[in-house]
Amino acid sequence: MNLVDRIKNILLSPRTEWPKIAGETATVQSLYIGYILVLAAIAPLALLIRTGGVAIAAAVAHYAIALAITYLMALIVDTLAPTFNGTKDFTQSLKLVAYSYTAPWVAGIFLLLGGTIGGLIGLIAAIYAWYTFYLGVPALKKCPPEKAVAYTIVVVLCGIVLAIVLGGVLMSAMFGGAVNGTGFGLMR
Repeated sequence: MNLVDRIKNILLSPRTEWPKIAGETATVQSLYIGYILVLAAIAPLALLIRTGGVAIAAAVAHYAIALAITYLMALIVDTLAPTFNGTKDFTQSLKLVAYSYTAPWVAGIFLLLGGTIGGLIGLIAAIYAWYTFYLGVPALKKCPPEKAVAYTIVVVLCGIVLAIVLGGVLMSAMFGGAVNGTGFGLMR
């Protein structure tokens, strides 16, 4: 399936797209090259455009965090699968995470707007990502539907903690410990 069709289908009809995704053969490399690297670049590129290239360090940090979190979240999803009567399969976990992140990655274009409206669109996209993840859990992880809500909640909480920790560590490393309001201000 081509990139545009996959984006459209996962955003507009995730319920019918997940079974198709579950049956597709993929590798970590094919998922990164054909999907993750492309979509995760939208927000950093929008940031560079909005700042006239001034925020290159912040854009690079944003991209690195997105790539790392995608992989680490797939590890978490795969590790947690048996807890919710799901199956361990790292490639399926990476597909679940990557395709669930479609809405926030695409919404990264709204960083061009900045301010409140861009942030609100990003929040709505994140909530939609959680919903698409929930829909994909039974198809990709073979988790019983009655356990999908709990699985999703645990994964979302793990993702929030991971983003805070990884973002703080990376920003601190890049900006010499200036992760107070000044360091994170570069991301706005």
